[in-house]
Amino acid sequence: MTAPFLSLTQIRNRLVLTARAILRDHRSGPDGRCPVCRTPDCPVATAARNVLDAAEKVQQRNTATEPTPTDRDDPQQAE
Repeated sequence: MTAPFLSLTQIRNRLVLTARAILRDHRSGPDGRCPVCRTPDCPVATAARNVLDAAEKVQQRNTATEPTPTDRDDPQQAE
């Protein structure tokens, strides 16, 4: 499926899956360096962690928001 037809949740999920795959590939070895980048502080792994943190914050914010109060004068919201 192409991006214009994906929901925001689907895009978020794809970003999370990609970030997790990157973290698996760029996990530091026994010498403390990334096996792909060969650096002690892998910038790619740091970016993937930042994506996961941002995605987690968005999900927490969305689930923490309260539903909007219904307006009795609005016929679309009347039950």
